[in-house]
Amino acid sequence: MWPTVFGGGSRDCDGVTRRGFLRAGVLGLGGLTIADFLRLRAVAGVEAGLRSDRRVILFWLSGGPGHMETWDPKPDAPSGFRGPFGAVLSSVPGVCFGELMPELAKRMGDLALVRSVNHGSGDHTKGNHWMLTGHEGPAFNAPDNQVQRRPSLGSAVAKLIGPGHAGMPPYVAVPNLRGGTDNLFHYATYLGGSANPFIVDSDPNDDQYQVKSLKLPGGLSLGRLEDRRRVLDALDSARWERDEVSKNVDAYHERAFDMLSGRSAAEAFDIAAETPATRDRYGRHTFGQSALLARRLIERGTPFVTVNCVPWDHHGTAPQLKTEEGAKKLIPPLDRAIATLVDDLIERGLYDSTLVVAMGEFGRTPRMNKDAGRDHWGNTFSVLMGCGSMRMGQVIGRSSPRGEHVVDRPIDPQDVAATVFHHLGIDAQSIAFQDKTNRPVYLLDKGVPITELVG
Repeated sequence: MWPTVFGGGSRDCDGVTRRGFLRAGVLGLGGLTIADFLRLRAVAGVEAGLRSDRRVILFWLSGGPGHMETWDPKPDAPSGFRGPFGAVLSSVPGVCFGELMPELAKRMGDLALVRSVNHGSGDHTKGNHWMLTGHEGPAFNAPDNQVQRRPSLGSAVAKLIGPGHAGMPPYVAVPNLRGGTDNLFHYATYLGGSANPFIVDSDPNDDQYQVKSLKLPGGLSLGRLEDRRRVLDALDSARWERDEVSKNVDAYHERAFDMLSGRSAAEAFDIAAETPATRDRYGRHTFGQSALLARRLIERGTPFVTVNCVPWDHHGTAPQLKTEEGAKKLIPPLDRAIATLVDDLIERGLYDSTLVVAMGEFGRTPRMNKDAGRDHWGNTFSVLMGCGSMRMGQVIGRSSPRGEHVVDRPIDPQDVAATVFHHLGIDAQSIAFQDKTNRPVYLLDKGVPITELVG
């Protein structure tokens, strides 16, 4: 699937925009040849200004963290809304974090809080798809509730930018993509298998941690692997031009061969190479060691890493945790992991080129329920961002005194996605891919980068 790149204001002699043609169905519906798509793909990096020197680390908080316990505490609200925790002052006057986030509070000058994200849905499935792709997903009770409609942010980055260095995967999920609620939509869909995440599938905090996909099967040497590759190349070459599936498989095999035959990936995933002191700083838990592994990956060229931090669906009814116990279990390790990552990126000169994002699919209800938990809430929730080349030390948007709704500067999920893409030089409203019906579809149709962050 080749990306089509069009400037939104470019017009032909009749005053009609090329984007208008695309939306009208003139382009991309059989009118463009493979050569046309190849040409457009070749100029994509120039026209879209892609930044292969930039990185994104997404802390995905599947289940939906409570905004009042994390990044939008309401210490003056009635107890039924305020919840079991207070607030802690940050290094920026007037800005508070939930009391279980003292380390991030100290680093507020290097962070930004977006407190007015909203999509209005309390549906895990819709919200998960919305925040991971920028587009509303299927409802939980819909017959297609596990069908991904649009590519994830990471998959779009993998397709457009590719690996920053040979032998490195362009999009990695650590430690896995399991767990959480409706944690389904991290994949490439119509962008093809080569844009799917490389899933570590092993906990870097575990003594038995190893990335099995980087090990050759028993009895198979690199020489035999090269021989097999030549045979596959010969078989595939005859059908290359006529079989789209073969192209996707071939791209996947090529990347897998590079990872297996080189040292870059193996060295990047080797977390044991870090000093014990560094590992201790991040915290000897899954969140901390996964954050450290993410730093190793982006340092060596992977442009997009998802750190899968689960589960945050704290209703209070079994098997879900109560708000208080869930917060005490998950927030302190997350606080330490992100805070240490920010310090580490700054010390290594990587913070200007790296965007750190922490978010879930929605927030939690402002009023505590009868089971000492909070239910689903998509009317206002928070997203944490950190990047040395953006305007940090600020809060964007405001929720009501009880955390019920947005009262200032509503932010759409597409605006969050557009900000991520903007950091990587991707103009998401000017890049379209063919979907499974060969219809050209833009990455985003309305989202704009958050101006307070990017100017």
